[in-house]
Amino acid sequence: MMDDVIRPLTIRPKMTVNEIILEMKKSGCFGAGRLAEATEIYEKMLNDDECSVFLGLSGAMTPSGMKGVISALLRANAIDAIVSTGANLVHDALEAFGGHHIKGKCQVDDRELYKTGIYRIYDVFVPEWNYVKWFDLPVLKFYKEIQNMPKITTPELFRLLAEHLEQLVSDKSLLSESVIYNAYKADIPIFVPAITDSCFGIISWGVDKWEQDFIEAGCSREEVDALRGAHPKIDVYQDLKEFFQIFEGSKNTAAVILGGGVPKNFIFQAGNELKKPLKYVIQITMDRPEPGGLSGATLEEAISWGKVAAENETHTTVISDITICFPLIAAAILERIELGKINIQNRITRRKIL
Repeated sequence: MMDDVIRPLTIRPKMTVNEIILEMKKSGCFGAGRLAEATEIYEKMLNDDECSVFLGLSGAMTPSGMKGVISALLRANAIDAIVSTGANLVHDALEAFGGHHIKGKCQVDDRELYKTGIYRIYDVFVPEWNYVKWFDLPVLKFYKEIQNMPKITTPELFRLLAEHLEQLVSDKSLLSESVIYNAYKADIPIFVPAITDSCFGIISWGVDKWEQDFIEAGCSREEVDALRGAHPKIDVYQDLKEFFQIFEGSKNTAAVILGGGVPKNFIFQAGNELKKPLKYVIQITMDRPEPGGLSGATLEEAISWGKVAAENETHTTVISDITICFPLIAAAILERIELGKINIQNRITRRKIL
C-alpha cells in the first residue's frame, strides 16, 4: 500500500492529451484518477481481440457536438455496436440533412423562446423550423420510400437511412461527422430500443399537425397527403434477438456507457439474461445512486444482477460531465492506436465473423 505514492502531475507546453492522461494516472486520485483508469480500461477492451465493445448513448450528446467524438471512434473501429436513444439520432439526422443547432444561453426567458419557436436544451437552441425542414419532412419522405418493405430492425432502418443520406445529400461535409453515416461506413449496427420515444416515432403521427408547415416548406397538398401514415414496420423483438446474438457470439463483452437510461439497461440486460456478465465497463454519469434510478446506479450494484463481472480492475465510473471527459478519453485512445499500443486490425477481422 505504501508503494502507491501519489506523485504530482508534471505539466509542460505542447503535451498531447494522452500524455496528460498518463500524468493523471500518476496521482490516481479523485476525478483525474478515474479518468485515467477509464482510459486504461478502454485500452484493455480494444486489445482484447475476443471482445465486443458496446457504446450506450443517452442524453443530449449529438446536439452538443459529441457526435464528432463518437464518429472518430467509429472510424477507428473502437466501437462494435451502438445502443442509443432515438433523440440523439434525431439531432444527428437533422444536421446531416442540413439543419443546425445554435449556441445559446441557459439563463433566458423560456416563455419568449416558446413564442419565437425556439427549443432549448440547456444552452443549445434548436429553431422549430429546423425540425420541420431538416428532419420531419425529409425523414417522412424517406419513410414513404420504405413503408412497403417487410418488417425491419432498427439497425436496418439506420443503415437504409445512411444509404438515403449518401444518395440525397450533395454536400458530403454534412455527413463527415454524422454518427448514422459513420456507423454505416464502418458496418457497425445502431440499436434504438425506444425509437418511438423520439421524433422518429412522432413524425408519422403528426402530419395533420404540420400540414401547413410542410406546404410553407415547398410541398404541395398532394405531396403532404401522400406522407400521411408513412412509417416503417419495426420489429423490436428482432432487435433484441440480433443484439443477443452479438453478445452470445463474443467471448468477452464491454460497454462504454454515456449517461444511462434505456441504452444502459438494454446492454446490461443481455449480461443478466444470458448469464454472461460484461467483463469491462466504463460509465460516465452525473447522476446519483440514492434515488434508485438506473442512470445513477453503481457498477457494483450491477454485479449483484450478474450484469457486470466482479473483477474490480476492469470497470470504473467517472462522475463527470460527459462533454468534458469523453473527448479526453477518446483522444487518448486514438493516440494510443496511432502509437501502436492498441491493435485494431484484429478487431475488424473478428467483427466480420460475428
